[in-house]
Amino acid sequence: MSPSEKRWLSPDDLIELYNFKKKWQDKMRSKKLIPYKKLGGYVRYDRLEIDAWIERHSVVSEESA
Repeated sequence: MSPSEKRWLSPDDLIELYNFKKKWQDKMRSKKLIPYKKLGGYVRYDRLEIDAWIERHSVVSEESA
């Protein structure tokens, strides 16, 4: 199953789908700025929550408005 079809994403999946580097993910998690879960001791991201988080944190340019 490809990452785009999965509900729960690993840090590597986040790199592949969104180009969010591991160091950035670590920093965002430590500051509790990005939604994530610990499942079975592993960090996992809910793809639906990440998509919603991206929408909430998108910057709209004046050209788009």
